[in-house]
Amino acid sequence: MSVTSRSIAARDVDSVLHPYTNLAALQEHGPMVMDRAEGIHMWDSQGNKFIEGLAGLWCTSLGYGNEELATAAYDQMKKLSYSHMFIGKSHEVGILLAEKIKQIVPMEASKVFFGCSGSDANDTQVKLMWYYNNAIGRPKKKKIISRIKAYHGISLAATSLTGLPAVHAYFDVPLSDRFLHTDVPYYYRYAEPGETEEEFSTRLANNLEKMILDQDPDTVAAFIAEPVMGAGGVLVPPIGYFEKIQAVLNKYDIMFIADEVITGLGRTGNPFGSQTFNIKPDTMSLAKALTSAYQPLSAVVIPEKMYAAIAETSAEVGTFAHGYTFSGHPVAAAVGLKALEIYEREKIFEKVAALSPHFQRCLQSFADHPLVGEARGVGMIGAVELVASKSTKKEFEPLGRAGQYCLARCQANGLLVRAIGDVLAFCPPLIVSDDEVGEIFDRFGRSLDETLDWATREGLVSN
Repeated sequence: MSVTSRSIAARDVDSVLHPYTNLAALQEHGPMVMDRAEGIHMWDSQGNKFIEGLAGLWCTSLGYGNEELATAAYDQMKKLSYSHMFIGKSHEVGILLAEKIKQIVPMEASKVFFGCSGSDANDTQVKLMWYYNNAIGRPKKKKIISRIKAYHGISLAATSLTGLPAVHAYFDVPLSDRFLHTDVPYYYRYAEPGETEEEFSTRLANNLEKMILDQDPDTVAAFIAEPVMGAGGVLVPPIGYFEKIQAVLNKYDIMFIADEVITGLGRTGNPFGSQTFNIKPDTMSLAKALTSAYQPLSAVVIPEKMYAAIAETSAEVGTFAHGYTFSGHPVAAAVGLKALEIYEREKIFEKVAALSPHFQRCLQSFADHPLVGEARGVGMIGAVELVASKSTKKEFEPLGRAGQYCLARCQANGLLVRAIGDVLAFCPPLIVSDDEVGEIFDRFGRSLDETLDWATREGLVSN
């Protein structure tokens, strides 16, 4: 059989090493090949039409096929298709984007470093924390505290920050004892009987303080957190959580890195998740919605005290020896600048704030469903956690079996979401309409009922 006559799916199995995929299952069943997309809809290679309920990977905030973003990329390619930012070189569009980011972030911003992904942004955060503390004469202050179930990326340092077992297995990470993981703020699963959200938050803050004291505060440089934990299961912080955590960090001169890769630029109903949860970050990571995923681009925003120390030390060394070939790529920067213009001009953040109550009401309508342990969310992000027993919160065995079945039913009903174990996650493009939100959850409701029928037939559910 010739290469051209074999199916594109079969050729994929022969040639592509897929990220974040059960490769054995892929080998058996093949990939879902996507063909085209427009607005909030996608079509696969078989002509099936879907509502994109996860904005790709939490990222296509302005939907698909946006002409302005495409034109911005095309025009920039014609004018200046590539120029690096090494050795003091720059370009106007990168400068303009950095200025705009500094204007909108909720922190004292001095400089913006550009990369290509959330992973490399958080990798950069680690290196900058180490460099900064060396520069100011604190060579022991290097440990970074993340959280169990956190997701901060997949490069070596970012994987070490991530707190998911599958991301660590067989990869020999975390790299060293400089990477620590404190409690996950997962009230539904880990609150003690009778414990309020506020009390749960207090306990987690006390545990963090104990970890810091056990490690020695003079060795702990930073704490990193997503305002809402995405790949960990769309975990929304309990009442008072970040205020209590930040009080501990301030007490021991520990910097707060806000990972806004998912929550940045409107997702939680405010421009940034830090504003939604009263976080006062020292540094910030951005990616995903920064270009609505039309180009790979990330940004690390740092304060003046960090920049000043780094600049002074780079003079001694002779260079600040960090950066990527595509740092500040002009085409990505042009798309990012246009995306920020669209968010502002079209009042996207205000529209999200107005639509969020409807989105959350639809989400919460599943709270009483026999398969649902918890429905949770904020703004235009949410999740439904499936359980084998509502009364005991018993999980399905094996974990993820029900989630995969429900995911398959969603796809059969024309809806793309994500299964994180037995948690079904929702994160539609921010341009979604009121009626389209209703259609997303109508399709999910059918899929959930079909999953209940299956689980009942299989004897997987109990009271």
